[in-house]
Amino acid sequence: MALLVQKYGGSSVADAECMMRVARRVHKTQQEGHEVVVVVSAMGKTTDNLIALAKQVNARPSDREMDMLLSTGEQISVAILAMALHSLGADAVSMTGPQAGIATDDAHTKAKIMAITPDRVRENLDAGRIVIVAGFQGITPAFDIATLGRGGSDTTAVALAAVLKADVCQIFTDVDGVYTTDPRIVPTARKLDEIAYDEMLEMASLGAKVLQSRSVEFAKKYGVVLEVLSSFEETPGTIVREEVKKMEDVVVRGVAADKGQAKVTIQHVPDKPGVAAQVFRKISAARINVDVIVQNVSEQGYTDISFTVPQDDLQRSETAMAGLLEEIGAKGVTYDPEVAKISIVGVGMRTHTGIAERMFGALADNSINIDMISTSEIKVSVVIKRSQADDAVRVLHEAFELSGE
Repeated sequence: MALLVQKYGGSSVADAECMMRVARRVHKTQQEGHEVVVVVSAMGKTTDNLIALAKQVNARPSDREMDMLLSTGEQISVAILAMALHSLGADAVSMTGPQAGIATDDAHTKAKIMAITPDRVRENLDAGRIVIVAGFQGITPAFDIATLGRGGSDTTAVALAAVLKADVCQIFTDVDGVYTTDPRIVPTARKLDEIAYDEMLEMASLGAKVLQSRSVEFAKKYGVVLEVLSSFEETPGTIVREEVKKMEDVVVRGVAADKGQAKVTIQHVPDKPGVAAQVFRKISAARINVDVIVQNVSEQGYTDISFTVPQDDLQRSETAMAGLLEEIGAKGVTYDPEVAKISIVGVGMRTHTGIAERMFGALADNSINIDMISTSEIKVSVVIKRSQADDAVRVLHEAFELSGE
């Protein structure tokens, strides 16, 4: 008998028919002799609809009240799924994140899990029940509900799998695994049988929508084996696990695109020690994640500093910049919401040369201009015009021959 944590995304529980399909699959898993914890997202477009509703009454709702609102989506899902399982004769119980013992920090809308006390979950498993936990949420030290950010149900599932010492954490979604790139952009994209934690972490943080990057961080840190598979088909998925030697034979594992980026450029900044620290201290205080950073060559004691932020944080960035220009003696700031980040990823890059040259050459041959560049041991990222993002993905997928076996 194994302990399985299964997570079902919004498209997997979009309506009553989908709920019954999930219920049958979960019930079948239990009948095969396994203990099952299920984590679910809000149904379909519920979260988007709730955000739109909030904006109708307040253009800038408070983060605390948004968490109160958005957490209800997952609570609806757990109750409906429990009812569906009851109709099949299964013994199931639903829980909110706080009821499952999930404690977070107080960073509303972007909270991090600080601890999980799974006693209540464990008691119900021992009693033979299927436990259904609302993803995406927990409780702060002040006993307020906090949400974990987009894709936070993945993190809930992996964290529960870690603390419960589950045998595997299965992430059920509307695709049947992790592909070399988005099949909607490149129809010949190939499903991967396995991928290393580091590769998956890079692809998730670089725009691949299959897993939230924080969930992969959790899995790597605690050694949780992940399996990404379809909730609509019973076919093998993609295993995400610790790197093994043969993985290095593949130079580039995949191409990722993040179209949710914006670029901020602070112009004519005094080129002296401490100025960059002032800039990013202000950004950090606003809880904005900065990605690619480029500082131009200094001319006559001044330089430009450019960096990318999630497009959802562009408004916060504008607020953070207010007053900063005068404080540091800069001349101005510009914002470009029409950029995208395109990345190639592979642990094989550690032991192979010429990767960047091949990437930049392929983009140049197709008249795709590079605005910014960022690298690590296992990835190369470029910032380009968003209008060229899909073309760049297709070009790089072909350049690194990712469609073939």
